[in-house]
Amino acid sequence: MELSSREGLGNIHSLVVLRSFLVWTFTLTVCWLVVGFPLVVLMATVGVLATVVLQSVLPMSAVLLVSGSLFGGNILAVLVGAGILTAKGINPQEVRWLSWLHGQSSPKHTSVYAACPLTCGLIQ
Repeated sequence: MELSSREGLGNIHSLVVLRSFLVWTFTLTVCWLVVGFPLVVLMATVGVLATVVLQSVLPMSAVLLVSGSLFGGNILAVLVGAGILTAKGINPQEVRWLSWLHGQSSPKHTSVYAACPLTCGLIQ
């Protein structure tokens, strides 16, 4: 009886870890695409220059080699980062700057509309 309850808890724990890893992967990918856009432009520039240089040296397709290296490096960086954050036990719901991820907002001010003095006192 005790063995089956341990297996159930282990299964739930592995699902929580998998969920945390997937959420971190999604979050880091979105952050990399939005915040890291200047770095993506810089990497594309360096990639084009590396392709031109390698095309004259290597007999194989330099475009495939450089683009595969850039995409693979980015994917590997996101997956390693998500793995490290998951292994440290950092839950995405505990991170303050990820309020956009789980639907919590922290508005700086409340909106005031022009018709509010006329309609705010009315009970609907």
